[in-house]
Amino acid sequence: MSGEGGRARVAVVDYGVSNLRSVERALAAVGAEPVLTRDPGAVEGCAGVVLPGVGAFGAAVDALDALGLRRVVTAAVERGTPLLGVCLGFQLLFEWSDESGGRPGLGLLGGEIRRIDPCRGKVPHMGWNRLQIRRPSPLLEGVADGTWAYFVHSYAAPAGGDDVVAGCEYGGAALAAACARSVVYGTQFHPEKSGPQGLRLYANFVRICEGGRSEVEPVPGQQAQS
Repeated sequence: MSGEGGRARVAVVDYGVSNLRSVERALAAVGAEPVLTRDPGAVEGCAGVVLPGVGAFGAAVDALDALGLRRVVTAAVERGTPLLGVCLGFQLLFEWSDESGGRPGLGLLGGEIRRIDPCRGKVPHMGWNRLQIRRPSPLLEGVADGTWAYFVHSYAAPAGGDDVVAGCEYGGAALAAACARSVVYGTQFHPEKSGPQGLRLYANFVRICEGGRSEVEPVPGQQAQS
């Protein structure tokens, strides 16, 4: 599961979404060997899996099913392979979304995705917002409470779920910003667009894929935090 030079090979699942290259570049920047693929065999040979996504929930579910990737992603988790969902990929991890007329997700995280109330704030929630760390997680090591992160989304999970490790506040509502359950991780925000702290999160995920969960090493543009 290691690539050239012993770097962790991390599959970036290609199911027709648009932010693949930015995720690929971020993983490479923190020392991983990203593998952009929709080939089940390639995913099985990787130490970790990233499920990115920008767009509509229903179209994403249909694409995963048409390409046979739903089974590939869930099988990877069953094998104990770490999985990171980003933005729409994060929402796909949940049991259900109200988007696209209501559709079931992968069911890897508990809870439902619902539209942000337009009476509370402008939809989509787009721009920078502060993370509110709820509990420790290896995904968030070295990421400080109050860190700014970049969001673009119209649907969200509430921040009260058991799997929520970080939230954010928008329009007076508490929304889930990051979740973790066993080897399943996810962020509603875009780490690859969130500066050095976003790269920190990708570095943490790569370290999880490599089997290490403790030492926090510097990432490009940022010194290690105590």
